[in-house]
Amino acid sequence: MKQLSPHFTRQEFACRCGCGAADVAPELIEVLEAARVHFGVPIIIVSGRRCKTHNSKVGGALASQHLYGTAADIKMSTIPPADVAAYFEKTYPGRYGVGRYATFTHIDVRKTAARWRG
Repeated sequence: MKQLSPHFTRQEFACRCGCGAADVAPELIEVLEAARVHFGVPIIIVSGRRCKTHNSKVGGALASQHLYGTAADIKMSTIPPADVAAYFEKTYPGRYGVGRYATFTHIDVRKTAARWRG
């Protein structure tokens, strides 16, 4: 299990289908590490890197950032997803993708800002 940062391993980001796709952008790790330190609560990676087959199976967008290892769907056991999304939106107002969902938050490190509710 390769350690990517003090709180994240490569395995946590691996495609859930078991295909072995697990590449993740260092910038995404930095953003997640900063959130982990800010909240002081472990981050659970619900979905990280996805292969095309798995992305299609879960209904992901055709050009999903998950395909490139630049996105993660996350949750924290004691922090509401809306609070996590608000943190990302406030901390990175002119960049990155932040998706608000009922049970998790999507964050990606695309070069432009994008905000949505799922």
